Amino acid sequence: MALSPDHDCDLPFKPEGRSRPQFVAAPLSLPAVDPAAAQAFSRPPGVQGAFADQRDGTGQRWTTAPPPPQELAAAFGRPPESPEQLQRPPGRNGVRPAGQRGGEDDLWPRGAVTDPWRDPHAAAVLGPPAVGNHHGDDGEPPPPGARLSLAEVLFGGRVSNLALAALAAVALLIGGVGGLVGRLTAEVGTLLNDPGATLAQTQPAIQRPAGSVAAVAGRVLPAVVSLEFRVGDQGGFGSGVVIDSHGYVLTNNHVVAPAATIPQATLEAVFSDGTRLPARIVGRDPKTDLAVVKVEVANPTVAQLGRSSVLKQGDSVIAIGSPLGLAGTVTSGIISAVDRPVRLEAEGGQGNAVIDAIQTDAAINPGNSGGALVDAAGAVVGINTAILRAQGSGDGGSIGLGFAIPIDTARTIAQELIRTGHYQHAELGINAASVTDGRSDGARVQNVQQGSAAAEAGILENDVITKVGNRAVGSADALIVAIHERAIGERVPISLVRDGRPLVVTVTLKSD
Repeated sequence: MALSPDHDCDLPFKPEGRSRPQFVAAPLSLPAVDPAAAQAFSRPPGVQGAFADQRDGTGQRWTTAPPPPQELAAAFGRPPESPEQLQRPPGRNGVRPAGQRGGEDDLWPRGAVTDPWRDPHAAAVLGPPAVGNHHGDDGEPPPPGARLSLAEVLFGGRVSNLALAALAAVALLIGGVGGLVGRLTAEVGTLLNDPGATLAQTQPAIQRPAGSVAAVAGRVLPAVVSLEFRVGDQGGFGSGVVIDSHGYVLTNNHVVAPAATIPQATLEAVFSDGTRLPARIVGRDPKTDLAVVKVEVANPTVAQLGRSSVLKQGDSVIAIGSPLGLAGTVTSGIISAVDRPVRLEAEGGQGNAVIDAIQTDAAINPGNSGGALVDAAGAVVGINTAILRAQGSGDGGSIGLGFAIPIDTARTIAQELIRTGHYQHAELGINAASVTDGRSDGARVQNVQQGSAAAEAGILENDVITKVGNRAVGSADALIVAIHERAIGERVPISLVRDGRPLVVTVTLKSD
């Protein structure tokens, strides 16, 4: 035994007259083992050493827990057919680094294999997570829970009474504000609307004299009809004027020609009151583009026929018809010219008809054909027939240049068509072309038909006709209308120029 240098004596030391002291080991006092602790931590019966090296009586290694769950074994178990244990360092795959042989490493120090608390064969069990997982594995928030019903909110005790009272107060506040806004809005609306308002009325101040357009149209409209023909799913339309109480209707030949020439075609007349009746063709005159049809109707309104010979430029006229199928259309204008020779297009009734037309600026459009042109007294003075279109306008509408057949001519032809079904015109028997010498115009004779009225009167080729009776002839069309207004068998003086010399011959007109 050694002491520190602070002591001033050396041992052993034996004082005089005393015996040497005796050192005796203190008794070992062990506390009693708690039975519960002994049951939890003591070795199993029959086990003398560490847990890792014990075997049961059968010579087989015993286990303290069942095999691990399949999920843990798949996640953390060693690869199939691998002898390595689970406790190998991670990332090493059970292989020691190059140059290291047995002995101590970072996780397995020397002697660790005999550590009774490192049992490679100890079973593992699943347990709850250390911290509750409030979200799914994919990071998505959990789905919302079931919603509370109204009964659960009010009577189920799920919501505090204070919260219910606050909710009721908010609802009352919102209702009060809405009522106030509604009240203010109603007061403002009352200032703008008056359910008891009645607008004052006065007696009509419009004066319609007897010759006004409205008064004339009111009398003539019932006498103007729409004519519609149909062939299968195709058709066309025009207008007509009732000229006789027996249902005879005067119209243009080109309006009814398709119904007369196409098999299975139908023709109907539609009156101003909407009555629709079949119409039959009585007769047609392609040379003047006139025709008469008959409708079996009782007591029709009949148009009054006037006199076109008394018309002057500037006289007011009204056009009534069905332009573009718009029945009962009324337009107004004036007489722009009279005795205007107009050659119609080939579609105007089986050949180039030539009419001695009344020109008007009253709007006339396709569908007006066959309708009435009436004067300020409501008498029919013409049958609307044609319009002049601007060059390149195609199927354009009215440009203020409309033409009508004078009623004096139409009356004569219509009467003959009603009586016999056809009409014969006076004929000169020549073909002519329009010419001019810069000072005067005329119709030069191109050829003379053998045995015609012109041949018998001694008219020769190249003669230039300048007048028929008292009517000047400035073109081939003017010659045709001047002859057509004469009667068959009538003797007519014709002025002409032959080889530069004026000459008058008398012609007895023949029938065409």
